[in-house]
Amino acid sequence: MEKIKVLVIDDSAVARQTLSDIINSEPSMHVVATASDPYFAVKKIKNEVPDVITLDIEMPRMDGLTFLKKIMSQHPIPVVVISSLTEEGSKVAINALQYGAVEVITKPKLTTKEFYLESKVRIIDAIKAANIASLKKIQDKIELNFKVAPKNSADAILSFSEKMNVDVTTEKVITIGASTGGTQAIKEILTNLPYDTSGIVIVQHMPEAFTTSFAQRLDEVCKITVTEAKNGDSVLRGKALIAPGNKHLLLKRSGTKYYVEIKDGPLVNRHRPSVDVLFRSAARYAGKNSIGIILTGMGDDGAKGMLEMKETGAYTIAQDELSSVVYGMPLAAVKINAVEKSMNLKQISDYITSI
Repeated sequence: MEKIKVLVIDDSAVARQTLSDIINSEPSMHVVATASDPYFAVKKIKNEVPDVITLDIEMPRMDGLTFLKKIMSQHPIPVVVISSLTEEGSKVAINALQYGAVEVITKPKLTTKEFYLESKVRIIDAIKAANIASLKKIQDKIELNFKVAPKNSADAILSFSEKMNVDVTTEKVITIGASTGGTQAIKEILTNLPYDTSGIVIVQHMPEAFTTSFAQRLDEVCKITVTEAKNGDSVLRGKALIAPGNKHLLLKRSGTKYYVEIKDGPLVNRHRPSVDVLFRSAARYAGKNSIGIILTGMGDDGAKGMLEMKETGAYTIAQDELSSVVYGMPLAAVKINAVEKSMNLKQISDYITSI
């Protein structure tokens, strides 16, 4: 296979060098050019069109959001936004997803080796996901498991137990997991739900700070209330809780009531938060009372957890291939027979409303 050609756009020379080192360390990709701002980037694209662009938001002469709008309208190329952790930057980055960016991730810091290595994993995965997202109709033939560092399972956060709590209560709880393309998919589902929908708990692969803006944006357009989850929040009708970036989220139960627990811990399936962690906790503490929904995304996070949910009597749904930006996570769940039914986003909304 040819290497993925990447163009790095960032006004910081240190950031350009750091990103180039990370990208070039992965055998399946390489940096073909770097640019300090969008004007230089346009000249580089004329010389060689990249497969993927990494884009900073705050830059001189032309900001990243303006450049993104132009490139998507004139010469669409998959874009991964790499931005700093600021509140204002996070809001702009959420806009970037609406304007066509495939992924939003945090700019790597050199403060600790652990942070740098985790950033490296996320950047490489995001570029691969962006490249696959442009392939469209042959997504089901994409190899899901790349030759990368070993990944933790949900055991790192919540140990597996055969004795799961599957007592039925009067309330259903809906769990949703998503990655690449998930922000738009989640929005499409939630905006079609009535105000009294059963409680929803969501893991969307996204960095810290960005999930706050994402939840606020959804809350503005949905009938249900949408908030970033806090430790101990109750799972209630008419409310959706979104896992905070860089933290795992677990569903827990006290009597007949459900609540969430926010935990630190290692990356699970190369992510924090991890869908597998959420789904395993739903299998353990909700069982037949839960519904698992796995949406568009790269890799296989959530597949094993969904199988555990299904084995405890939960109803499991995967987004179908046609409506998925990247048919990776849903396909992985289908392959291990963890899915009861595949549906498009409208069908998923209708099903949630019906229950």
